Amino acid sequence: MPNEVIAEFKVTRMSILDENGIADVALMPELSHEEIRKMYELMLLARAFDQRALALQREGRLGTYPPIMGQEAAQVGSAMAIKPADWVFPSFRETGVHLSLGYPIAQIFQYWSGDERGQLTPDNLNIFPFCVSVGTHIPHAVGAAMAARYRRDPIAVVAYFGDGATSKGDFHEGFNMAGVFRLPVVFICQNNQWAISIPVKEQTAAASLAQKAVAYGFEGIQVDGNDVFAVYCATRNALEKARGNGGPTFIECLTYRVADHTTADDAGRYRSSEEVAAWRARDPILRLERFMAAQGFWSEDYGREARSRASASMDEAVHEMEGFPPPAAADMFEHACASLSPRQTRQQEGL
Repeated sequence: MPNEVIAEFKVTRMSILDENGIADVALMPELSHEEIRKMYELMLLARAFDQRALALQREGRLGTYPPIMGQEAAQVGSAMAIKPADWVFPSFRETGVHLSLGYPIAQIFQYWSGDERGQLTPDNLNIFPFCVSVGTHIPHAVGAAMAARYRRDPIAVVAYFGDGATSKGDFHEGFNMAGVFRLPVVFICQNNQWAISIPVKEQTAAASLAQKAVAYGFEGIQVDGNDVFAVYCATRNALEKARGNGGPTFIECLTYRVADHTTADDAGRYRSSEEVAAWRARDPILRLERFMAAQGFWSEDYGREARSRASASMDEAVHEMEGFPPPAAADMFEHACASLSPRQTRQQEGL
């Protein structure tokens, strides 16, 4: 008797907008020129933040900072599909997500300057704190999705992380729980090809990261992470499925970290300049500009004006950030816990 096939699977890759700015009309989402301009301007804002943060760090005005250059489409495209009631669990490299959702720019600068008050999320935003410890927020996101299920709250939870997190136990534990209970959570991995100095091929023998979802009983899809339209469509579809009790989805955004891992890293020690140049040619902002120009609603003047506005926003935010009075030592007790333990109370009194 021949062996019985008990399961088969396939993983698809979604792409809509190619490197020349040509879109597959059949797959294009229904977005107005105004909505596409918003995507473009948010991507410019994210890059302006990145460039300013790097400059401030070199001047000693900011601490160690993780650049996002090249990943703007993965962040803005996905964030544009998130609704205000949804909950977002970021890692430490989601500046574009924060900016797209309306997080105060000055507070993001404040956090990277070493002031934890930058993590005091405004009440109108459902965004959890930055998670620097790789992958540890994934089970937290799954727990929030389970809470939403118990409360019959028709929302979705989004967890962002990089390819390095897929090598952590937290990733597998969170995915297993999400699959077993069919929870309303969307996992978004920005596969930027490098976990600090370790390339993806040395992290896994799998043909894709997206296929890891199959082992846990739910859909995994890979998208061109430099294609803002593909990322938007994949995220929108996954969120709608989650809100409609369709279970979790894993989206692998295939993109690239053009800059160093952080300002404390030198990527030139472990990857070639030719590799970086090849990915620079796939720049997500340039790709969108070409599309908009072909459609007749982008020009050099508009591009300069949009960049100027983004730069002015950075000027204002840096001025605001550096105008904050320094934190008091007692602040460490104010925002860490909902209520202090007896030990923490004694420490607070001793301070």
